[in-house]
Amino acid sequence: MMPQLPAALADVRALTFDVFGTVVDWRSSVIRESEALGARLGLRVDWAAFADAWRGGYAPAIDRVRRGELPWTRLDDLHRMTLDRLLDDFGIADALDEAEREHFNRVWHRLDPWPDSVAGLARLRERYVLATLSNGNVSLLVNMAKRAGLPWDCVLSAELAGHYKRDPEVYRMAARLLDQPPERILMVAAHMDDLQAAHREGFRTAFVKRPLEHGPDATPDLTVDPCVDLVADDFHELADRLGLPG
Repeated sequence: MMPQLPAALADVRALTFDVFGTVVDWRSSVIRESEALGARLGLRVDWAAFADAWRGGYAPAIDRVRRGELPWTRLDDLHRMTLDRLLDDFGIADALDEAEREHFNRVWHRLDPWPDSVAGLARLRERYVLATLSNGNVSLLVNMAKRAGLPWDCVLSAELAGHYKRDPEVYRMAARLLDQPPERILMVAAHMDDLQAAHREGFRTAFVKRPLEHGPDATPDLTVDPCVDLVADDFHELADRLGLPG
């Protein structure tokens, strides 16, 4: 028997998705490509620690933009600033020339989806408009979708708002460009602070658990805020909870 669609979600017309960690497995993807680079160049590096440190530089870099210490800077360029610092920190700065650094930096364009992502999104797209709502810049999100086969109807990026999540301007931009009142948009994310920020702007919210985002040894916080309308273990369960056929 098909689950009953929650009444609060009956008028939802569009789903917006956080991407890094929610749709794609950034950590495994970065580690895998880093290990291949290290093998090719003969580098002995703890690439899991490197990937974690690279992602760890994400929030501080965005905060520098938010505080006005940096002008608006797209995520590709923030990633590159962090990469250059980490190559020094890990003692391998001399091993990569400019072309290799630029290619390596674009590993974030080549992230692999979680196993359920492509098929789950295809199910959801049968009823809803699907859009990214990510801090990734537009070209990054387009390249990622093209490579991974992610079936977005629309690519929305913080770049279009000139603000990074969790600034309210990002969610307001999405509602405006999708031409929907926020209560008709369901924000889907594996990060509670993203959902809380979307909820403050009137969005409906769905928490999709990704306990392996930070690796098998991490202890994720899967606490669910009362603002969340739906909780699912993956996109197929989300589709089920929304009453879509399998």
